[in-house]
Amino acid sequence: MRPWPKDGFLPPEEASSLRKVRRYAVPRGLIERATERRLAGDWRGALAAARVEPAFDLAEVTAAYGTAVAGALASDLLHLVPDLVHWHLPRVLAGRSTIATDRTVVLAGYGNGSGLPLAPYLYLLTPPMVDGPQRLVLRFGAVPGEETPGVFGAGTEDWRACRWLWDARHTDGLREAVGAAVRVPFFRHDGTPLSTEELGAGDDAAGRAERVTLLHQEGKVSEAFAAAGVEWDPVLPESTRSWRGLDIEDNVRRMTLDIPRLDPAVRRATAAGGGERFLVPMSWRISILLELPDHSTGGRLRARVVERETPGAASAARLPEAAWRRLPDLDLLRIGAMPPQWLHPLVARALFPALEGPLGPPGPPAPRPVRVRCRGEWHEVVFRDGALRSPHTDEERQRESALRAFGGAVAGCFAVEHSCTSGTGRLPKELRAQVRELFLRAQHGDTPAVLEMLDAGVDLRVKDARQRGLLHVLPLLDHEALLPRLLEAGLDLEARDHMERTPLGVAVSEGGSPALVGALLDAGARIDVTDATELSLSQMIRRYRREDLAFLKERVETEHPGIGSEWYDEYVQESPEDEEQ
Repeated sequence: MRPWPKDGFLPPEEASSLRKVRRYAVPRGLIERATERRLAGDWRGALAAARVEPAFDLAEVTAAYGTAVAGALASDLLHLVPDLVHWHLPRVLAGRSTIATDRTVVLAGYGNGSGLPLAPYLYLLTPPMVDGPQRLVLRFGAVPGEETPGVFGAGTEDWRACRWLWDARHTDGLREAVGAAVRVPFFRHDGTPLSTEELGAGDDAAGRAERVTLLHQEGKVSEAFAAAGVEWDPVLPESTRSWRGLDIEDNVRRMTLDIPRLDPAVRRATAAGGGERFLVPMSWRISILLELPDHSTGGRLRARVVERETPGAASAARLPEAAWRRLPDLDLLRIGAMPPQWLHPLVARALFPALEGPLGPPGPPAPRPVRVRCRGEWHEVVFRDGALRSPHTDEERQRESALRAFGGAVAGCFAVEHSCTSGTGRLPKELRAQVRELFLRAQHGDTPAVLEMLDAGVDLRVKDARQRGLLHVLPLLDHEALLPRLLEAGLDLEARDHMERTPLGVAVSEGGSPALVGALLDAGARIDVTDATELSLSQMIRRYRREDLAFLKERVETEHPGIGSEWYDEYVQESPEDEEQ
């Protein structure tokens, strides 16, 4: 297969982030549990298994919108695949793998009598925090920020024309969406890549898509648009022509823009919403404006660069990222970052019908021995029986502990053990990867995988680079399954992270449920604590608007009046409208 440019058609840091997304973000167990409930006709159970909270009641929908709308909604809910939604949602990336925050994702519209699928809508809200719980909220009704019927504001992804992203009845549509008539571009039916000689050889849709993508990859952007049948104007508007010396063609070359998909994507979006203009963002100031004049008679798609506030662009709808971006799965497969068996089963079956073997993201690997330089020799350390084991006697370990207590320098195996349980110092690369594996599983709510790793011998006392242990990450996990085990092991409820926050402080500030907060209080967590910014638990509750924790706020203010930061109280009194969420 033809090598990719060194400067990155898919930047290395983005490839690394996407690989984490596919390995950790939608755990195999979550997919299996949600699928089981969905196939049993239990859409509420499927949503719960996939960490999606419905914020509406079908009876209320019937009363407000009538039986026809409620019936259409009920049918969609039975076929909604919440784990597939998690799979396709836009991500933060840039070294992370969590869901892009504060997005609204419109799944379907239920008509207003005009024949167009407009309000009310079924839509999702993504989490408010980058590192917080990866839970979604499912709502029904009007979408905030709908500027004109069917045209949404920034931060809204319109998936109405992309039902293969969430509807079990349409998942095979993903093949057509990526330009596949007979096969997926760049691959055979079983997911193996084509050879260099085979690429772009055919005159079918896949062959044409390969030729366009290769031109784009090589930096021949104008030629790529022309080969895709799109009229392309790369000239900057007068107002932005000298803006930072921007090279439009080079910037488009670096985008994950799927040029072969633009024309059909715009036509589908036009049919769904009735618009003829769509924006693809390039930066905070400029976008690519896609126009489809005379779409009813097969007009040709036009693309040009505009400022977002220019006439025509300001009223244009935003083409969803899932429609204009190259499918991340295919990018990762092309660069060899993952095997096709790691794909979501519905995605794998849609793209590669001949693919064999178990499908879905992999589970956690067993702990592996790691070599450590110690006292001039190479020793092996390994997680086993709930601790990091090394070839040293108890007497040697006691001597090293005494040396550390008196301020002496500790090296070798003992330094690694200390770094592993303190979150400070350096770890060997392979051991650091094992610790990161545990906390990435936790980040994405994979409680079964965390328990599996602990059962396999991983130390419960491990901490990440932010000096957070498993008690700190309980807001991301099922605390009922994990907290008793951590308490039984004697983990410290008052352990501090890099922000001097205890596990209770993290639960308050980072989306922990009232049930978790109550469980930590029942276990004896102190409430007379402040963090590195001197905020008390009561002030954190105010800062993050945790109305659901009013019981804790009242208790802190009653039992410990005046605790916390004076500057924060003064700031809130002066600017109450600016208090952070």
